[in-house]
Amino acid sequence: MEVVVAGQGYVGLPLAVRAAEVGHRVVGYDVDTDRIKRLIAGDSYVEDVASSRLRAVLDTGAYSATADAAALAGFDIAVITVPTPLRDGVPDLTYIESCARTLGENLRPGATVVLESTTYPGTTEELLLPILEKTSGLKGGVDFLAGFSPERIAPGNKRWSFDGTPKLVSGIDAESLDAIKGFYDGIFQTTVPVSGTKVAEMAKLIENVFRFVNISLVNEMATLAAPLGVNIWEAIDAAATKPFGFTRFTPGPGVGGHCLPVDPLFLSWKVQQELGVPFRFVELADDVNRHMPDYVVRRLVEALDKRRMTINGSRILLLGLTYKYNATDLRNSPSARVAGLLINLGAEVRGADPNIPEGDDTELNVPRVDASAEEVAAADAVVLLMDHARFDLPMIEKYATYVLDCRNRLSGPNVETL
Repeated sequence: MEVVVAGQGYVGLPLAVRAAEVGHRVVGYDVDTDRIKRLIAGDSYVEDVASSRLRAVLDTGAYSATADAAALAGFDIAVITVPTPLRDGVPDLTYIESCARTLGENLRPGATVVLESTTYPGTTEELLLPILEKTSGLKGGVDFLAGFSPERIAPGNKRWSFDGTPKLVSGIDAESLDAIKGFYDGIFQTTVPVSGTKVAEMAKLIENVFRFVNISLVNEMATLAAPLGVNIWEAIDAAATKPFGFTRFTPGPGVGGHCLPVDPLFLSWKVQQELGVPFRFVELADDVNRHMPDYVVRRLVEALDKRRMTINGSRILLLGLTYKYNATDLRNSPSARVAGLLINLGAEVRGADPNIPEGDDTELNVPRVDASAEEVAAADAVVLLMDHARFDLPMIEKYATYVLDCRNRLSGPNVETL
């Protein structure tokens, strides 16, 4: 089929390349011209898509990248994978709206449009569909098909591959569901059809709310366990020996990325707008997680105080700046908040992360250094925010005078865990 994947980020590019590999003719569309230039050159910026795979589908002609909307004409199926950020607690769906207008201008009878971007229940039928109909002059469910299939991307996950993760699919009617399921059946090993788009939209939010709330739970328990003289990590390990009724979550310096700090609040906003009531679990979880960087800094201040040092003027080395293990992504990473708080207190802050390409760390506003023995030894305190595999943990234990370990990976008399 002639396939358009609108949005060539961490969701859209893996889908576009995989669709090309299984035999479709795919146009990767993005309004970011710098991205398009890199894609045309065969340079992948998404960690789950090797540049060699990208170049292979470019060489066969199965995949092309463009910022020209005119190149989208004549598609059989289009998939929307654009961002849906929060702006001051309100979902910003302008990227979906703009993309829907662009696709509507190129929509032909018999074609299918699928939304993958995470959003609140009702978006597909109440926002996307009317825009497509108005722009194209066609009727959804009569002249064209539509549905929702939430992305389940887990960057860097070695256990669950892109195509090995079960794929939820839904449609605005039975014919739409059949067409969408048929498309994804050729890409994913397992597809899971549900009765309607609102169910699929809610299911995606349930997945992320579950993680968000449980992470906040262990984060708050960590802040209480330390003053009670309890090792929270040992307690979690002990609880995890129960073979039923328990899912292991561990504390950290906060949550980050494209999903967890954002998606649960979509549902909270929708519930408030539609029902006029708060989603208290999500709001409480958000409050706990947003303040974990403050707790990290407070623990660091206390540790330096015990050593008769002040945070003002101390040299602090932050190790692991991305929001996720072995990832390259800085979006909404708690490291930015930790660094900002320390700088405001007068600390001399440096950051080390071997996974972040040069130039991708502008939002941190801290000098980048290598995690060398010299840098570690020169720091008054080292904070292990993310335990990337490329860090030499035994070296850190050996040369650091003090470490606040937020990931429970280090040991020794100079190490404290979060």
